[in-house]
Amino acid sequence: MPLTVDDVERFQAFRPRLEALAYRLLGSASEAEDAVQETFLRWQAADTGRVEVPEAWLTKVLTNLCLNQLTSARARRETYVGQWLPEPLLDGDPMLGPADTAEQRDSVSYAVLTLLERLTPNERAVYVLREAFGYAHREIAGILDVSEAASQQIFHRAKRHVAAGKARAEVDEATARRIVDEFLAAATSGRTEPLVRLLTEDAVAIGDGGGKVPARARAFEGALAVATFLRGMFKPGKAQRALAGGTVGVHATTANGGPALVAVVDGRVFGIISLEITDDGIAALRSQVNPDKLERATRQWAATDHGEPLVTIF
Repeated sequence: MPLTVDDVERFQAFRPRLEALAYRLLGSASEAEDAVQETFLRWQAADTGRVEVPEAWLTKVLTNLCLNQLTSARARRETYVGQWLPEPLLDGDPMLGPADTAEQRDSVSYAVLTLLERLTPNERAVYVLREAFGYAHREIAGILDVSEAASQQIFHRAKRHVAAGKARAEVDEATARRIVDEFLAAATSGRTEPLVRLLTEDAVAIGDGGGKVPARARAFEGALAVATFLRGMFKPGKAQRALAGGTVGVHATTANGGPALVAVVDGRVFGIISLEITDDGIAALRSQVNPDKLERATRQWAATDHGEPLVTIF
């Protein structure tokens, strides 16, 4: 039976929430879009007249599609070249979804999205549905076909895993911006010492090039190792310029609700560095330079004026 106009409008009205859910579950905007489109195809094929609560039906279909995707993704990521990091989303992207509560904002932060990769698919689903979207355990149980008690147990286990991997208390937005400015000045100074002072002793730097852009297979660990790497990364040179494809303008912005640097070459986003800043300093730098994971960011970047870059390198 073909969809009615009301059926299509109901789905379109719920689409932004489905996309935000799928992004948190998969850590990939492109895969989230595919999952939502597949959900629409299932909706198109369903007897919608017999669906009592369309939003619940759509959420269940999407979540289970994402669970299947996560299971297969684990096998693919075993052969992924180098580190795998989520796809970052720039401030204002509707796929970031609800941000009314601290839990909702936290659930889409780059640090937490990275930590969610450590969870089982079921743990990730329960955590996201509960923490980011406020579903009751009774509702989650119906979505995942588990008992309410099992949902509660899975959630507490997932929350412990995430809490154990999170950094110390983060700083406020104004302090974070000041540290970003200091970081850029230190990174372009050509010296290691100013960078070391800004980093925590156990700081890490991780890069995802997807085999298409050079990125170290293992994380840099410790303030000195990270500072030495950053000094080399920001050092002007013909090789860096050739790799980037031109002069790189670096802008300070917000990605996934946190401080970030965006490297832009001729209007194309070449890389996004998400900074995890705590009271003790910069605890982590996660660099996304895989061009496949920057297409959406490039489109969004091109749609608005960002002014002149803070620094120009290479």
